[in-house]
Amino acid sequence: MEEEKVILVNENDEQIGTMPKMEAHEKALLHRAFSVFVFNDNNELMLQQRAAHKYHSPLLWTNTCCSHQRVGETNIQAGKRRLMEEMGFVVELEDTISFIYKAPFDNGLTEHEFDHILIGKYNSTPIINPDEVASWKWMSLDAVKNDILEHPEFYTEWFKIIFDKFYEHINISK
Repeated sequence: MEEEKVILVNENDEQIGTMPKMEAHEKALLHRAFSVFVFNDNNELMLQQRAAHKYHSPLLWTNTCCSHQRVGETNIQAGKRRLMEEMGFVVELEDTISFIYKAPFDNGLTEHEFDHILIGKYNSTPIINPDEVASWKWMSLDAVKNDILEHPEFYTEWFKIIFDKFYEHINISK
């Protein structure tokens, strides 16, 4: 199977090429990505714990799901595809804000992403894919915010960045 490719972009999110995912992470090149945040009717966020064998950030807690768009795929299409692949359900998603971040990892790889934040609503139990997800839970945003302050080592770098910089945008109770 051919390695999945990411879409290389400039700082305006304009496509400038494609590259195998691992190579883009080794070279720390800016590429398009998305992060899905699913809330229930109690305004709790569905968190996932990444699977133990993930090539970076294994067993860390993060947003509902995230990944990379494929060529020709909209942010919403990509978010729905990955939500089904990782969490076993699909919901309507809203494309909200986007930002660029760069996070190096201990294994020599770097996430350098133009990340699109997608938000949806869901009130049932996911059917997690154990190849992608170790566990899941619902948490209020205040509880997440406090836990990140007390235990930042339990969370992925991008999730902490999103929470720190964009809390007001993902807080749908406002």
